[in-house]
Amino acid sequence: MRLLLVNPNTTASMTEKAAVAARAVAAAGTQIIAATSRMGPPSIEGYYDGALAVPGLLSELKERRAEGYDAAIISCFDDTGLEAARAFSDVPVLGLCESAVVTAGLLAQRFTVVTTLERSRVLIDNLVRHYGMGARAKVRASDIAVLELEDGASGAIGKLRAEIERALDEDGAEAIVLGCAGMADLARKLQEIYGVPVIDGVAAAVKQAEALVSLGLSTSKHGSYAAPLAKSFTGAMSGFSPA
Repeated sequence: MRLLLVNPNTTASMTEKAAVAARAVAAAGTQIIAATSRMGPPSIEGYYDGALAVPGLLSELKERRAEGYDAAIISCFDDTGLEAARAFSDVPVLGLCESAVVTAGLLAQRFTVVTTLERSRVLIDNLVRHYGMGARAKVRASDIAVLELEDGASGAIGKLRAEIERALDEDGAEAIVLGCAGMADLARKLQEIYGVPVIDGVAAAVKQAEALVSLGLSTSKHGSYAAPLAKSFTGAMSGFSPA
């Protein structure tokens, strides 16, 4: 089984961190193909960054089809471009936020998503509600810029831990979801420290992708995710014209 893990931002070190987390949980025989977008923002923090990251994401999905992959994972907790990617693709496409909150819902009645900045908190809170988990989940921001997670001297881990502790004390959280792909390497250690399930969206998405492929299931092409209608796009978007 071949799973394509696409980082929709352009920071290769974040791609590698997510790939390590993905390979750590992948079943024997599952190959993780890690790809970094070649156009767009270096990090995705809010709606503007996310919108401008979608063309690069779709380009990676398109260009790597010749190599073949059985499912794709968008390695950003904002689920950047997820709906468009599902319409574009003929294999399952998973987002980190949806995969993580579905997993958390199997393990706890109440859970808290701890993300980076306030602008991301609002976006993720909307996603959690969209996925039907708004009554069971709270989303918190830890005031960490995404790229600070790549800098060991930034103090980001201390901020993250402080917010997790507030979630456990104030929210009654029974599980914690890490709301950024850049936190993928921290889940196991934080679970040991706090004694509650700590869910990383990369790992959750890998296992769910494996399950869908093993079951022979893929995204419905009837209705919402039907293939785009053939038409000519103009300007810089001409290369994205549906066939």
